[in-house]
Amino acid sequence: MTSGPTRRDFLKSGACATLALGSFPVPRIRYTAAFDLVILDAIILDGTGGPAWRGDLGIVGDTITAVGSISPEQGSHVIETSGLHVAPGFIDIHTHSDDSIVAYPSADSRVRQGVTTEVTGNCGYSAAPMEGAEAERRQGDAEEEYGLQVEWTGVASYFKALEELEISTNHALLLGQGTLRENVVGLENRRLTDDEMKSVLRAVEEGLDHGAVGLSTGLEYAPGRFTPTEEIVQLARVVARRNGLYASHIRNEEANLLAAVDEAIQIGRETGVRVEISHLKAAGRPNWPKQQAALDLIESARRDGVQVLADAYPYTAYSTGLTIFMPTWALEGGWSRLAQRLDDVTDRARIRDAYNSQISVDPGSYDLIVIASTRSEKNQPLVGMNLVQIAERWDLEPVDAALRLLEEEEGRVGLVGHGMSPENVELVLSHPLVMIGSDGSSMAPTGRAAETRPHPRSYGTYPRVLAHYVRERKIFDLPTAIKKMTSMPADQVGIKDRGRIARGMRADLVVFDAAEVQDQATFDDPHRYPVGIHYVLVNGRLLVNDGEPTGARPGRVLSKS
Repeated sequence: MTSGPTRRDFLKSGACATLALGSFPVPRIRYTAAFDLVILDAIILDGTGGPAWRGDLGIVGDTITAVGSISPEQGSHVIETSGLHVAPGFIDIHTHSDDSIVAYPSADSRVRQGVTTEVTGNCGYSAAPMEGAEAERRQGDAEEEYGLQVEWTGVASYFKALEELEISTNHALLLGQGTLRENVVGLENRRLTDDEMKSVLRAVEEGLDHGAVGLSTGLEYAPGRFTPTEEIVQLARVVARRNGLYASHIRNEEANLLAAVDEAIQIGRETGVRVEISHLKAAGRPNWPKQQAALDLIESARRDGVQVLADAYPYTAYSTGLTIFMPTWALEGGWSRLAQRLDDVTDRARIRDAYNSQISVDPGSYDLIVIASTRSEKNQPLVGMNLVQIAERWDLEPVDAALRLLEEEEGRVGLVGHGMSPENVELVLSHPLVMIGSDGSSMAPTGRAAETRPHPRSYGTYPRVLAHYVRERKIFDLPTAIKKMTSMPADQVGIKDRGRIARGMRADLVVFDAAEVQDQATFDDPHRYPVGIHYVLVNGRLLVNDGEPTGARPGRVLSKS
């Protein structure tokens, strides 16, 4: 009997392949994409300050799951960057968006410049808790200024309101010490009693329990001005035990700058709390020589083990309210009491002298104070004019024009003050212990914001750093600038899963053209978006796609708890 072909012979003959191809259908192999999104061919700045490298990023859901070389077939969606830079989304450590985000939940002014996380509740004021004797007035102010219907009380209900609203950027909240104090005793210029202090301490504990990341003070404003250092130390001890942040708009940024910096450092030294000196500056020409000494104090404290850093914005002007130049005694009791004092001939004369004296120190003259916003339509034409121009229009002395404007607007007048030197701005921004913070707000050129002429920092801070201070002035390199915008603020606030590009980090990213990125917002025309920001992602979702906003609102509350 002759044996047939063996299995080896059959396979070698190719008959198996012919049979398979000719007699049976070929199954279609389906590949499942490994990533929801792949970013290809990017120059990666990882946020640590190290050199950039070329590579790809793979994202699944809200998380970066791969960094390296990835084929486009592995992504359900692909962004081909053609060599653009990709960095962690910018973390703005100093903003005032805790109210305005409710009016502008798409946060256009922030998103379009690459900001993906905002730390709000700065300068002693926070939108929550909205409690106590002043709650009704504050609710009315929020409704008037932003058109808000305030439906929260404490931190927990505020966070719930943001989550239900759905916002574009991530938000972390500092508790405003001024807010907590005002909730208990209003605007009284005195020390708290033991029971009142216990009440404020309980409010700090409760706010931290519900997710606030720390505490802020605004010691140039009432009621921060009325608060002795000892009270702040007690509050900061609670924050330190919870590993939170203490951020301070210090007591003075002009003639007494150094003493004010030292006070913030001393609070850190006594309590062990991390300290953030907000928008560090030497305001007013006579005080410009103090800037280096302020930095020296911070350096020395760091060497001694105090965890102190600072933030700054890339402009030579600040923005605040017209009451900032008032003497402390005149601010007790709020606007109603101040209005009475302005009606009293003797008190008005004292206020007038003190106001003139303060302006001579900072910013130096009335023509450096430009009106940014008014409460009434009647005075809308004054927005964009300086106080000398307004005084000429009204045939008054500049100080009297300022006081009249305050009276007509019931104390609600916003200003831009041109008080810092370009050399000092560069000195501060380039310092290794200083990060970038805008001191701005979420807004858009619509609604109530469109009626104002805000500081351009709300729209332009981060592109201005990249364009003017990196590309043109070269005060630091690009990796250093990105570090000051990302990992430094993340570490300072205690945000563990953002601020760096690495596997396992949240996919908050900005893709930009380092050669073309440019701020467009100016003091005369501030409601302008930057150019050169091509893509912005928050929690893995595109907020800016090929330079255009998508309207997505994937932001989250970043709760300490």
